Amino acid sequence: MSSVKDVAHGSRRNAYTALILSTLAMIVCFMSWSNFAPLASQIAEMFNLDVSQRTLLLATPVLLGSIMRIPVRILSDRYGGKKVYLILMAFILIPLIMIPHVHSFGMLLFAALLVGMSGTSFAVGVSYASVWFPPEQQGLALGIVSMGNMGNAVAAMTLPYISKAAGFDSVYYFLIILTVIFGVLFAVFCKEMPVDKSKTIKGALSVAADSGTWYLSLFYFLTFGLFVAFTNLTPTFLTGMFHYTPVTAGLYSALFAFVCTLVRPFGGYLADRKRPMALLQWVFVAIVIFAIWIMLSFHNQFMFIAGIVLVGLSAGIGNGVVFKMVPYVSQGNTGAVTGFVGAVGGLGGFFPPLIIGYIYQWTGSYELGIALLALTGVICWFALWKHYIHGDVHIVK
Repeated sequence: MSSVKDVAHGSRRNAYTALILSTLAMIVCFMSWSNFAPLASQIAEMFNLDVSQRTLLLATPVLLGSIMRIPVRILSDRYGGKKVYLILMAFILIPLIMIPHVHSFGMLLFAALLVGMSGTSFAVGVSYASVWFPPEQQGLALGIVSMGNMGNAVAAMTLPYISKAAGFDSVYYFLIILTVIFGVLFAVFCKEMPVDKSKTIKGALSVAADSGTWYLSLFYFLTFGLFVAFTNLTPTFLTGMFHYTPVTAGLYSALFAFVCTLVRPFGGYLADRKRPMALLQWVFVAIVIFAIWIMLSFHNQFMFIAGIVLVGLSAGIGNGVVFKMVPYVSQGNTGAVTGFVGAVGGLGGFFPPLIIGYIYQWTGSYELGIALLALTGVICWFALWKHYIHGDVHIVK
């Protein structure tokens, strides 16, 4: 069995095929991961859901998709990303087949939990696509494959149209067909990657002993969590407060997801040229300001949508900057730290919908939930300033 060190970087065809199909497969998987958000108002009517149940449904897929990223990444490294990707896409078919046939909220939640595995496609895609490229090209490869996050935006743009034109069940038949097509393409055209049998769960979790890993996780909890949470919540906000149709609300949700995804490489580019710690403090300041903006604009749709777009820009840039901080914080464990931060930070998309939904249920208002988001931004700014700006002794030179 070949090892990572033995990979033949000269095979451009294998490398570019792996990169293109990994990215496209991730887009398809992320469409499944975020399928409930653009259909939330329709599902709420079908199952007679209140706001807290609706936000719980939106949050549930994020949970499994986040906590399973580390073990799935290890499996990919040890046994091959192609095998793991194919198994993952086959597994996703189970909840996609279930959803049109469930008749209770409990079973819908169970299907949502299972469909959450599609979120681990990020870990598989990064592992599989990057290994085909030499170190000096891996940054670009990672940036391209990370664009698979756009599956959230594609889902927001397409699924409401499909549901309106052909019915709710057709959405899932469409996702099933799409998943099967890309599974077949992946099986036929992609080669298996070299594997590294030395990778273990214990090794991946060993970085948890370093406080720097937790600080980066906190920062990514905010920035990536904003991307996931607001992509899911924007249709709920717009249909509930401003009475947008699900199709129109989905378009604005797609705009938010596109903005977050497209500016992420720009954040990395800026962090290559400026000290990432200094950049990130301004990202947190912007997030706090725009969160307050959103909190004060729930009765003005233009100001509200502008606030959503601006906080998306801030979060997207922050996503790129956080990962550029990894070499500053931990040298020699970059891969393990990145995996841990991605998994823990992904949970940032799980808690905000739950908290905002329950607060709305108690108070009839979203403002307090957004105020907690602003408070989280302040906490992140203070932690960054104290440990990486004011206290430079914590930075690896």
